[in-house]
Amino acid sequence: MRSHLCQLPYYPQLPIPTYPQTLTLPTSHQPLLPEDLATRYNNYYEFGGSKSIWEAAQNLPTDNWRVEVSGLVKNPRTYDIDDLHKKFPLQERIYRFRCVEAWAMVVPWVGFPMRLLMADVEPTSAAKFVRFTSFYDPKITKGPGFWATNYPWPYTEALTIQEMANELAFLATGIYGKTLPKQNGAPLRMVLPWKYGFKGAKSIVKIEFLDHQPPTFWNTLVPNEYGFVANVNPNKPHPRWSQATERIVGNGPSFSWDTQPTLIYNGYGEYVAHLYT
Repeated sequence: MRSHLCQLPYYPQLPIPTYPQTLTLPTSHQPLLPEDLATRYNNYYEFGGSKSIWEAAQNLPTDNWRVEVSGLVKNPRTYDIDDLHKKFPLQERIYRFRCVEAWAMVVPWVGFPMRLLMADVEPTSAAKFVRFTSFYDPKITKGPGFWATNYPWPYTEALTIQEMANELAFLATGIYGKTLPKQNGAPLRMVLPWKYGFKGAKSIVKIEFLDHQPPTFWNTLVPNEYGFVANVNPNKPHPRWSQATERIVGNGPSFSWDTQPTLIYNGYGEYVAHLYT
């Protein structure tokens, strides 16, 4: 099915260090999702409510991108993407990805651990939470329909300071050894493999260290369906469907996809369960 790749926008290769800076946790018997599927089956609500938003997402302007890091830090900074690539060595992380909609895949992300950015800006002892804000321009990121103008834009997500400091918490600038496509959250997105995918804010423009838990997009919009913590948990059903199993994204209609049991913390419990005891 890689014949579709010739129709995708061109994404240059990234200079990714090889092992031991490649990290795969835990070992998965599930193969990588083919690149053409990962770049065409996307949730990006700012560009529409379907999974086929990749064409609309090409309107995202990524030139001269800046990421402001502020709040309760000793060294507030504004980075551009070149700054991030030079300051933080790139790694490849092969992670399971689990959507709250109960579909799943395995993806090779390229980027760097969030803890490295934390070390650069030095949060103060008062910082307890971190808010991530996505790009928003109502002329470009029009949402899934006219009713979405009343949604709590821009898209925001947040973590506790301890979650951000965890080794698995990742900021991605690439995928499949290439720069991150726009539909996947270019040029910088969150990747948190033990949480449901909506926790991974895309196209980040601002990171703020705070002393209080901030409101976030989905938790504000539908709090009974999208919790603030949102860890993958097969024993906690969504109000409208079970989370006990997951469908592995593949070719053909979704009802034909393979199904497997959902793992607590998406299989990463030994690395993150201590954060929630």
